[in-house]
Amino acid sequence: MGDYNSNGNDCITEERITLSMERIRAVPEESGKLPGPFRGFFSSAATFLVNAAKLRELLKNGSYGEMTLEEMQGLQRELYRDMLPENYAGNWLDPAFAVKQVRDFFPADGKREGEELGRLLSALYAELFGILRYIYEDRPGDIAPFPELFLQVYGLFSDASSGAVSCPGEGLPSSASVKEAMYWYAFDYLDVTVPERNRELLLPWSPGGETGVQPADSFDGAVLRSPFAGQLPPLSDPRSLFFSGDYISDSTLETHACLNAFPKEKLETAARAFTEGFIEGFRVMGRDLSRKKRTVIRMIRGFERLAVREAELFREAGLETVIPGSPVRMADRIPGSQARQLSLSPNRQFNFDHRYDQALFWDKAFTDRKITELKNSYEELKAEAGVYAGPAVMEYFGERDFTPENKPEAFCLTERQRKLLNSYQSVLMELRDEYMPGDETSFTIISWPIPEIGEFYPALFDDIVRINTSDNIFYRSVQQKIIDVLDRAAYVEVKGAGGNVTDLKIALRELKDPEKETRFENCVSDVNIPAGEVFTSPVLEGTEGLLHVKEVFVDGLQVKELRIRVKRGRACSYSCANFTSAAENRRFVREVVLGDHDELPMGEFAIGTNTDAFAVAKKYGIGRQMPILIAEKMGPHFAFGDTCYSHEEDTMTYNPDGKAIVARDNEISAKRKEDPSSAYFGHHKDITIPYCEIGRLTAVMPNGSGIDIIREGRFVLEGTEELNRPLK
Repeated sequence: MGDYNSNGNDCITEERITLSMERIRAVPEESGKLPGPFRGFFSSAATFLVNAAKLRELLKNGSYGEMTLEEMQGLQRELYRDMLPENYAGNWLDPAFAVKQVRDFFPADGKREGEELGRLLSALYAELFGILRYIYEDRPGDIAPFPELFLQVYGLFSDASSGAVSCPGEGLPSSASVKEAMYWYAFDYLDVTVPERNRELLLPWSPGGETGVQPADSFDGAVLRSPFAGQLPPLSDPRSLFFSGDYISDSTLETHACLNAFPKEKLETAARAFTEGFIEGFRVMGRDLSRKKRTVIRMIRGFERLAVREAELFREAGLETVIPGSPVRMADRIPGSQARQLSLSPNRQFNFDHRYDQALFWDKAFTDRKITELKNSYEELKAEAGVYAGPAVMEYFGERDFTPENKPEAFCLTERQRKLLNSYQSVLMELRDEYMPGDETSFTIISWPIPEIGEFYPALFDDIVRINTSDNIFYRSVQQKIIDVLDRAAYVEVKGAGGNVTDLKIALRELKDPEKETRFENCVSDVNIPAGEVFTSPVLEGTEGLLHVKEVFVDGLQVKELRIRVKRGRACSYSCANFTSAAENRRFVREVVLGDHDELPMGEFAIGTNTDAFAVAKKYGIGRQMPILIAEKMGPHFAFGDTCYSHEEDTMTYNPDGKAIVARDNEISAKRKEDPSSAYFGHHKDITIPYCEIGRLTAVMPNGSGIDIIREGRFVLEGTEELNRPLK
C-alpha cells in the first residue's frame, strides 16, 4: 500500500494490479470447476472486481467525464448490484445467505465448519467493496491488496479442489486457512494503514501527493477528494458527485439539487452559523485559536456547496480544511461502531450485518500491533497534530426508518475481544488527548435535514436554519434562571407521563462556594448548535431509578420502548422492544446504547429548552426523526458513558455569569490520574425524553420542598414561561 496521496506513478504497484486483474478475468469461467456453491461466490466476486477495473480504466483515460448522469447512475447500479436491498438477500454479501449455502453443502458433522467458511466468504466479499473509494481517488498502493487478497483465497480453493471431489466437504480448504489469509492481510499492512488513516484525518487532501492549503479554485476537487480535475464537472453539476468515490443515492441527488436552488443568502447564513460557532467555542473556553492551522469538516454528500463556502470562511479565519474520506477497510474501522460515512448507505442492513467483521482478526496480537502503530504514527505526526483545531461536523437527519434484523450468521465479538476492544479505545482516547489536548482544541456540530424526510423538505430546511441560528441572548437569560434554582437543590426528580414510566432521582455535586461556583453549564449556540440546554455531570452515588423512552434513534437505529434501570448512577439492566427475544433486545441495547459495555455510568443530565425545535418537529410530524443534536434540546436528556467533560475535567470552564462550572467529573472519571483505562469508556450516548412524556421535573431543596421546572410538558418556573410560546 502506498501513501494516501499516491499519484498513481508507482510502476511496480501498477504491475501488481495489472497481473492480478489479468488472472481475475479468468476466474468466472474457471470457477465452474469448484464444488457446489463456491463457483457462484468466486464468479460473483470476480465479476465485481472486473467491473471495478473497467471503472478505473474509464477514469484513467478520461472517458468517465464524458458520460451522462444516467450512464454514471447505471454504472453505479452495476457495481453495487449485490448490495442493493432488492438483490441483497440472495447473494453472498448477506451472511445469512452465505452461511446457508455453505452449511447445506457440508455433511452433518461439518455444519459448523460450513457456517464459519460461509461467514468468512461473506466478509471477504464485503471487504472488496472498499476498492471503489481508492479507484476514484487514484490510489494504486491501496488498490493492489484487494485483488491480491481475493486471488490468495481463490488459490486456496482451486488448489484444494484440483483432485476429484467425491462428497461435500472434501477438496475444500479449511475455514482456518481462509481466516489466516484474511488475518495476515489486515495484520501485515497495519504499519501502512494506521499511519495512512491518521494522515487522512490530519492533513489536507492534495491530488499531487503534497500537503498544504488548497488554492481557492481547487476547493471543488478537495471536497470531492477527486484527482481527476481535467474531467471534473463543476459542483453545480450532479455528475460531479459521482467522482467522489461514495455511493450517490437518489436522496443525495435531491439534496444537491435543493441546495443548488437555495438562495445564496440562506446558504451564507447556514455556513456562518457553523464556522462562527466553531470560532466562538475557542473564545468561550478561553483557548488560543491563533496557534492552530487546521480543522476537519465532516459532511454528507449533497452538501458540497455549503462545505465549500465553509472552507472559504475557515480560510479567512486562518484555518486550512481537511475533509477525510470514509474508512472502508475492516482494519480502519472500530468493531461495532457506525463509521461516519460521507454518503448514505445503499443498504443499511448490509452495514449492520458486517459491523463486527473485524472479529475474524481482533485478537491480542492485532490489538497490540495496532496500538504500537498508532503511537508511532502520532509521534511522526506530532507537529501536525499540534496545530489541529478540532472537528467541524455536519450531521444529517431524515433517513427513512430502519429497524435492523439481528442475524446470528453475522460475526460478533467474543467476551475476550470486547475487553481487548475496550482497552484499545481507552488507549486511542489517551493518545488523542496527548497529541491533541482537549483543553487546546474545540469543535462545533450542526445538523441538517435530507430530502428523504418528506416533500416539505425546502420549508423544513428554512425552519432548521432559523433554529440553528437561535437568539443566544434570550436562551442565555432564560437558562440562567433554571440554573439558579438547580444550584440550590439537593437533587432532581424526573417523572414520566402519558405512558412513560420514568422515575429517576439525580444526585448533584455539592457547591462549596455558591457565589462563585455552579453545577450546570449554560449552553448556547457555539460548539453545540443549536442553543437550548443546561447540563451537568451528576453524582453517581444517589442517582437511582428507571429511565424509559417510548422511542429513540441512536446512530440512525430505532430503539423501541427503551428501559434502563439505574443503580448508584450506573445502567445496570436494560431492555427494549425491537425483537421478540429478551436476550436479543438486551444485546441490541448493549451494542447500540452502551457501546458493548455491560454497565455504564450516567455521564450527563441535562434539560433541553429549545421548545421552538420541539414545535417544528411537531409541525412536520418528525419528532422521531430529529437527530440527537436537536432532540437533546427538546426535553430532559441523559447520557451514558463518559461525562460531558471527558478528558477536560481539569480545565476550568465558566458560565457567562462568571461562575466556575465545578461538576465536570464523577466518581469514575475521578480515577483518571491513577488508572485512565478505568476512568474512560470512549462512549457517550444521549437519550432524550420529549416534553410530552414529562409529568414533572422538580428541583428538590435540602428541606424537602420542591420547585417544579417542568410540569405536564410545560415550563412552569417563573421567568421561563416564554419557552412555552412555541408549544402553543
